[in-house]
Formats: sequence, structure tokens, C-alpha cells
Amino acid sequence: MYIEQISVFVENKPGSAGAVTRVLGENGINIRAMSIADTSKYGILHMIVDDPQKGFDVLKKAHFTLNSADVLAVRLDDTPGALSRVLELLGDGGYNVEYAYAFITRKREDAIVILRVNDVGSGSVKLLLDAGVELVGPEQIRAL
Repeated sequence: MYIEQISVFVENKPGSAGAVTRVLGENGINIRAMSIADTSKYGILHMIVDDPQKGFDVLKKAHFTLNSADVLAVRLDDTPGALSRVLELLGDGGYNVEYAYAFITRKREDAIVILRVNDVGSGSVKLLLDAGVELVGPEQIRAL
């Protein structure tokens, strides 16, 4: 089980990220989580939105350079050590975490961590599910 992440390439200048989020907002798309990685000339805005297909389509229509990727969304207790357990499981299973970002939900006292691993296929999913880790699917993200 995985979710779709949208990544948008933006110039590293004032207002670039705001232009992306404005297009999403004007089209009724809610951002659930966001991370910006930057260099001196450009940034990559990684986002989880409530309707990834519509989000991708409206950003593409607005002429943004973007792509989508499958990522894992893991629900964790919001306690010390919870993330370490998941990262160690993946590492011991031979999966590399390329990047991660997290958010705390309003409805529960837990956190959701977005993990981009080198292989989001069934192997990494099975490893986590077999260890009792709760994965969050697209429907659950939409309902947050």
C-alpha cells in the first residue's frame, strides 16, 4: 500500500512556492503534508494532497514542471523511538530511505511519516505490515 506524492520543481525565489499552493487552493485541493528541499537555484516541493490526480492535472495545466512518485505513509505513535523502529526495519530489510517528512494528525495522537524508499514495491510494504506497522492509504489521507 502506497500513496502518490507530487513533486514540483520551482525556482528558488520569493513567491515560487506560493504560486504552486495558490493553484492548488483555487482548485479546491487540500495539502496534507509538504516538504521543500532547495539548492541555490531551484527547489523541489514534495506534497501529499487529498486528490493527487486532480492536483497533478491542475499543476500541469498551469505549466509547472512536476512529477509524481509512490511513497509509503506510515502511522506511528507520537512517542520517542517510534520512527527509529520503522527505519531500522527498512534498513535491516535492505531498503534505503531516500528522504522523509512527517506531520501530526488532528484526529489522533499519532504522526504520519512519508517515506520515499528505493523500492516502494510489495517487498517493503510486506516487511512493514508483517512487523505490525500501520500503513496509511490514499483514502485515509483524503479523510484527514
